[in-house]
Amino acid sequence: MRQYQRTHPWITFETIAPDRLGPRTWMLLGEARAACSMLARFPLQPAVAREMYTVTLTRGAQATTAIEGNTLTVEQVRGILTGDFTAPPSRAYQEREVRNVLEALQGISEQAQGGSVPRITRALICDYNRQILEGTERPADVVPGSVRRHMVGVGRYAGAPAEDCEYLLERLADWLNSAAFRSEDPAVQFAGHFLAAVCAHVYIAWIHPFADGNGRTARLLEFTILARSGTLPLLAAHLLSDHYNLTRDRYYQELDASSAQSSVAGFVAYAVEGFVDGLRAKHEQVLEQQLRVTWTNFVQERLAGGPATPSRDRRQALVLGMAPGVVHSRTELATLNTPVTALYARVGPKTLSRDLNQLVDMGLVVKEKSGWRANVDVLAAFLPPSGTTD
Repeated sequence: MRQYQRTHPWITFETIAPDRLGPRTWMLLGEARAACSMLARFPLQPAVAREMYTVTLTRGAQATTAIEGNTLTVEQVRGILTGDFTAPPSRAYQEREVRNVLEALQGISEQAQGGSVPRITRALICDYNRQILEGTERPADVVPGSVRRHMVGVGRYAGAPAEDCEYLLERLADWLNSAAFRSEDPAVQFAGHFLAAVCAHVYIAWIHPFADGNGRTARLLEFTILARSGTLPLLAAHLLSDHYNLTRDRYYQELDASSAQSSVAGFVAYAVEGFVDGLRAKHEQVLEQQLRVTWTNFVQERLAGGPATPSRDRRQALVLGMAPGVVHSRTELATLNTPVTALYARVGPKTLSRDLNQLVDMGLVVKEKSGWRANVDVLAAFLPPSGTTD
């Protein structure tokens, strides 16, 4: 019997029995699969798709470092990504931590898109730890990418015995690559990949194989398994780290409970709940983008007919410049954006009134007590009917 079996009997590498997860967790896994499938199929304008991925990458990197105490904001992390921010000397170490994570996440994303993500091995997990810690401030006994030779802990939790860590990483890699998480049934594949990712995270936390960077390594391995799965879009693979950071107290509570209860089921339930929340938010963003495209096309069709004229160009720019759901005053309308301002600077003040009246008559704009708003509600006529419940 190995030492860890006496000190850490919850490290068993046993597959989760389906009934341990409970019906709600399975329902959420089903919703997550459906949401990921829809997100992957939604056509987005290239600029919008790039922005959505940049936001999720930025938030994922900021989240996984913030959990460990890094105080750089989402905006500052985005600045590091774009080259627009350099931390002051006193916080240069935090910038290095973020850069390491960003580079690791981008490297994995490129591999996933190219279909060349390597097999999970002990060496790969160690290399992830090396990437995360390279060039950061650390104690002398912390060697990036090297399995520890001494006991470590976080709070009241002590990691597995040092003499067992290399063996446990080998076992973990073999388990994650095994048939335990695979299925030929497409309806089950998503759940298998998600469970493998979360189990990888929890087991790294249980084993604590490195002298430092275990949490970031665990979340990077989790990201890798999701990113290479082929069952979800890359932007969705970043959502879990953001969830853990937003609910940091509960994150640590669930990790503690997982070892105390000798089960990852509770942590899986917690993870999938936050994952679905993140997917719902992304789905709303995509729907907003689809609404903008549909509204633009509708406006252009309503204003089409005959040769292009200055009045038609003005009216189109005016109505498309109105933010959906926002009532604009007359003063605001004349300066909605640079194109609208330029167009109305060339004409008299009565022209704006005539254009608004024409747009109201066409059903593209609605007059309210405090101003005017784009009549985006008209698009509801194109939505499929749905039943109501009492």
